[in-house]
Amino acid sequence: MKNRIVFTLTLLMTFGLGFAFNAFLTRVTDERTPAKKVTGIGGIFFKSKDPLKMREWYTKHLGFSINEYGAVFEWRQGADSSKKGFTQWSPFNEKTKYFEPSTRDFMINYRVENLEALLQQLRKDSVTVTDSIETYTYGRFVHIMDPEGNKIELWEPNDEEYEQLGKQLNATTIK
Repeated sequence: MKNRIVFTLTLLMTFGLGFAFNAFLTRVTDERTPAKKVTGIGGIFFKSKDPLKMREWYTKHLGFSINEYGAVFEWRQGADSSKKGFTQWSPFNEKTKYFEPSTRDFMINYRVENLEALLQQLRKDSVTVTDSIETYTYGRFVHIMDPEGNKIELWEPNDEEYEQLGKQLNATTIK
C-alpha cells in the first residue's frame, strides 16, 4: 500500500514538473523567437517643390494613375494570392512637417504585422518611437527613427478597408 502511494505521488510530481518545465521552455522560446516584423513596403513619400507638377510628370511619362494623395500600387500577397496588398506613392510639399523630426526629404512606410507587439520589442531595444499608435479604418500607424535620423512609418494595414476607401475616392490603382 505504501509503495502505491509513493508511486502515485511520484507519477503526479513527474507530470507536474513536466508541465512546469514545458511552460518554462515555451516562455523562453517565445521570448527568443523573433516576431514577424516588416512584411513589405507600404509607401514611399518624398518632399517636392511642386507636388502637383510632380504627379503630372509621373502620369505623363510613367503612366501613374494619380489621386489626390499620389498613386497606389496594387499587388497580390505572396502568402495568399487571393488577398490584395497596396503600396502608396506620395509627393509631399517641401515644407511639410510630417517627416519631422527627420530632416530628410523622404520617408518610407513599411507594412507590418502585430504593430503593438513590434512596438513593445522596439521599445525594449531602445528604438526611438516618435508618437503613439494612430488608428484608422484602413490600418494602424506609428513612427520610429532609425540610427541615421530617418523617420520611418510603420503600418499595420487593413487592406480591405484601404481598397474601400480608394473606391469611395473614385481612385484607381496601378496594377
